[in-house]
Amino acid sequence: MCGRYTLNTSAKIIAEFFKLSAVPDIQPRYNIAPTQSVATVKVEPEKMQRQFQFMRWGLIPSWAKDMKIGSHTINARSETVAEKPAFRSAIKHRRCLIVADGFYEWLPQGKKKQPYYFQMANSEPFAFAGLWENWESPEGENIVSCSIITTAANSTVQPVHDRMPVILSDSDWQQWLDPSVKNAQEVLPLLKPYASEAMKAKAVSAIVNSPIKDSPECIQAIE
Repeated sequence: MCGRYTLNTSAKIIAEFFKLSAVPDIQPRYNIAPTQSVATVKVEPEKMQRQFQFMRWGLIPSWAKDMKIGSHTINARSETVAEKPAFRSAIKHRRCLIVADGFYEWLPQGKKKQPYYFQMANSEPFAFAGLWENWESPEGENIVSCSIITTAANSTVQPVHDRMPVILSDSDWQQWLDPSVKNAQEVLPLLKPYASEAMKAKAVSAIVNSPIKDSPECIQAIE
């Protein structure tokens, strides 16, 4: 699964990297956790251009009775995403990029777990394959929420965890975001482990275990 990640790349670089029409108003984040607001990129069918948007992490299906389901839908498995009721409409009609520059996984060590931080080998930002949904609360509030799709771990992540988030190659972004592609079978092949040689990992401080900790210390390597 993917339960924590980072985005501390400057807003200007994010705008250039994802070819956004404006520089987004984002602050450095070192420990992004479920239910928090996260940076995403999607394409609106009417405008057919990339749009930056903050969404709540934890997809709330349109048919949900309350938002609590979102705590169980922070991730969607690539193997079943087209079949699960919570995701099967979104995979056809509401796909997005979730902007990141690193993510965490934990390795069990006796009674404790050692956190590891994974990045691109060149430390550049990247995009998780995401799904999004609109949900209206009983009080009439509209909440836009999202989920990160996961897949089998590559050889860089596998020593720590058997799953990893789907990281989309930039050459696949256009197809993933294209609202005219409504057949899930056309995008499912994109949901695969990222190339191991293009990634790096390091052990980091257990300070990241607490979601209230959000500072550069979270990503500092330990001996």
